[in-house]
Amino acid sequence: MILSFEEILKKVENEVSALHLNESPISLYTPIQYILSLGGKRIRPALTLMACNIFSEDIEPAIKPALGIEVFHNFTLLHDDLMDQADLRRNQQTVHKKWGANTAILSGDAMLIVAYRLIGETSGKFLKPVLDLFTTTALEICAGQQHDMEFESRSDVEEEEYIEMIRLKTAVLLACSLKTGALVGGASEKDAEILYAYGIHIGLAFQLMDDLLDVYGDMASFGKKIGGDILCNKKTFLLIHAFKAASEDQKKELNDWIHKQDYILEEKIRAFRKIYTDLCIEKITEKKIQYFYELANEYLDQLSVSPERLRVLKSISQLLMNRKS
Repeated sequence: MILSFEEILKKVENEVSALHLNESPISLYTPIQYILSLGGKRIRPALTLMACNIFSEDIEPAIKPALGIEVFHNFTLLHDDLMDQADLRRNQQTVHKKWGANTAILSGDAMLIVAYRLIGETSGKFLKPVLDLFTTTALEICAGQQHDMEFESRSDVEEEEYIEMIRLKTAVLLACSLKTGALVGGASEKDAEILYAYGIHIGLAFQLMDDLLDVYGDMASFGKKIGGDILCNKKTFLLIHAFKAASEDQKKELNDWIHKQDYILEEKIRAFRKIYTDLCIEKITEKKIQYFYELANEYLDQLSVSPERLRVLKSISQLLMNRKS
């Protein structure tokens, strides 16, 4: 039986809630419980269970690695928030704002170990391929984060470099989630690789949508401050293309804002948004999102399963592309 997305999501939420990390000292684990309790889309563990369900009626063997992936994802968010000095995560205080930087670092480290412990509970014959994939993915995400940091001090970042950075920082974990579920579900190596490729392309589209929402989204539904990338001078797809298309005056204005130390936050965000709008950057970004979305779906069509078994996954892909948060 193919489970609905609602059934899979309910299963994920129940399993996350059942992760009682109440070991000693409690001060180490309380921030972990806190960030996990903030919710979020749970899309990564859901993808793991969906991918497993495409090939198997029994999703139970995929639950522990799915939970490991979700804990790892939240670990990366915790440390990202600290590095970006972000105030909000899912409309609540970030861990470093609530408990301080040292606690955020140490609790984050503990989360990484908890994630590995959960991955390590993958059933016997699947343990090595799942663990190898997860370890490779974790290192790739660190590389993506490093590229992202280095881009902040560069003014010559190209689109290809940016796409590679978000592939590493975001897309590989979505791809890992899908391939993990496929492997545990008994998929062939070919089908598992196809799902991985699908995950990379849907992940690229997902991150570009995130970039877009950071500029044009609604804070109430987005769950964090709008314009965070602008304030941090992140070299996003939007900014890279704005510099490409900008007039000399617009380039000067962008550079002035990037190098300005003292300014009103809302004014900087408004100025960037106006330039983006004048240059039709929103449409350019939407076109790129659609390009990766269509490529992703082409991979799904190559799987050796009936279209009916892909119905839930395809509907969620569409939902991700039309999201507002």
